[in-house]
Amino acid sequence: MTGSDEDPRVAELRTAVSRLRRELAAHPAEFPDRGIAEDELAALAAMTISGSPEIPRLRRSLLLIAGAIGSVSALSRGLTQVRDAVDLFGER
Repeated sequence: MTGSDEDPRVAELRTAVSRLRRELAAHPAEFPDRGIAEDELAALAAMTISGSPEIPRLRRSLLLIAGAIGSVSALSRGLTQVRDAVDLFGER
């Protein structure tokens, strides 16, 4: 969904997820949980398409992504942006 009626939180999340996916794809090093991070980022991207992501699922994906790539310092900025975007949704 695009346009003026789009939830700005969803747009922010979509942008942050897209950025981190690109950074992860460009990161040359392999690490054990890379596949988990890629899968969860894909799940987050899919949630932004519907326009109404489920908050518990957002938080679960964020935890899995953080656990998978949290120690890769080159990806920390992108991870922080995704976390900040998820935090925009607060608790419902």
